[in-house]
Amino acid sequence: MAIELVVPKVGESITEVEIGDWLKKEGDNVSQDESVVVIDTAKATVELPAPIAGRLGKILKQSGEVAAVGDVIGILEEAGASQSAPAAENGAAPQATTQESPPKIQAPTVQTATPQNSDSQAGFVMPAAQRVLAENAIPADGVSGSGPGGRVLKEDALAQVAQAQAARSTPQFAPDSAPDSPPTLPTSQQNSQEIQAAAMPQTLAPPSSAPPLSADEEVVPMSLLRRHIAQRLVEAQQNAALLTTFNEVDMSAAMEMRKQHQDAFVARYGIKLGFMSFFVKASIDALKQYPAINAEIRGRDIVYKNHYDIGVAIGSGKGLVVPVLRHAERLSFAEVEQEISEYASRVKNSTLSPEALEGGTFTITNGGIYGSLLSTPIVNPPQSGILGMHNIQERPMAVAGQVVIRPMMYIALTYDHRVVDGREAVSFLKRIKDCVENPARMLIEV
Repeated sequence: MAIELVVPKVGESITEVEIGDWLKKEGDNVSQDESVVVIDTAKATVELPAPIAGRLGKILKQSGEVAAVGDVIGILEEAGASQSAPAAENGAAPQATTQESPPKIQAPTVQTATPQNSDSQAGFVMPAAQRVLAENAIPADGVSGSGPGGRVLKEDALAQVAQAQAARSTPQFAPDSAPDSPPTLPTSQQNSQEIQAAAMPQTLAPPSSAPPLSADEEVVPMSLLRRHIAQRLVEAQQNAALLTTFNEVDMSAAMEMRKQHQDAFVARYGIKLGFMSFFVKASIDALKQYPAINAEIRGRDIVYKNHYDIGVAIGSGKGLVVPVLRHAERLSFAEVEQEISEYASRVKNSTLSPEALEGGTFTITNGGIYGSLLSTPIVNPPQSGILGMHNIQERPMAVAGQVVIRPMMYIALTYDHRVVDGREAVSFLKRIKDCVENPARMLIEV
């Protein structure tokens, strides 16, 4: 029995995917729930497990090809059917010939390849292919199958439909308008057409789609994830009134607290205490005081969010993804660090689900881990704000009339000026600065 490997629904707004690496080759044995192929979407990378134990019979979509949700990308043969497959392939030819000969005699009486009159093909025409043929009134006996044992797959049916449509759209010349009897034109029009035809190769030659490549250039197609990132960034720039404000934070108190409690934190929770949890908690504190930055525009309305789903940008080899900490206001410092670590692991292993990237109300990105001193992050639509963290550097600062060396970090807030006023944005960033420089304020909420 053959089972179709179908592209599953991998997200609310995702309609097409790109086939990544096949983890199995044709003929390889597959256990139930074992990953067979990697699927790249516009939001994340997922792996498609085998619904049954068996053997990968045929790969229909190769790596790099695009497929729609619901498309068949491979055929999985059930365990125990692999030994009978060669016999079926060797012995099916005479049997298929005897089955196909009656339809040739009765061809004038066959109307459509509906499920009722295709019983003779039931063992060879897959259900998805039957539906396609029936919807387009194409007989199943005229379609050659490319699947195991000569099975007619959905791709075979779609190819037959395209061929039939192309045949119907080809113009048919009537005897009185055959190409060898063109209408007679006046001499002046004939001369004009000859001049135009002579000039056409020079004036109407189609422009080249791209300049020729040199020897030291390489063309690599953009992945769906990269295309989605590009689309979202351009959308943000075009549809929002973006503005960025800056401040700097003295990280001395946070670094001292982190150093003082790091060993006990690791012993209890099994994970290091990072700086991201400080900024997540500080952002929630500031968002509660300035709710416009946690809002979004819907049509002519502003929707204020009373929950705080904080997106944390994580870099991957294929692009930047922003998984969301759900109801981050309910999480402790340890739970924030644990969830971020879990997301980072799933991004690295390409097991992050698209649902983990949806529904954020505010985003934090840390360019400091790559050495960035200062940047202007771009808002993730439809959110109204994004906080940018940067590298910590020791700099001379004037404190109480004296010059001292302090570990300083520049922070940036990019916000949608349609929703957020400058006073709110500056005050929001100042509140984050106060919370990180005095972490106890977040605990007693003052």
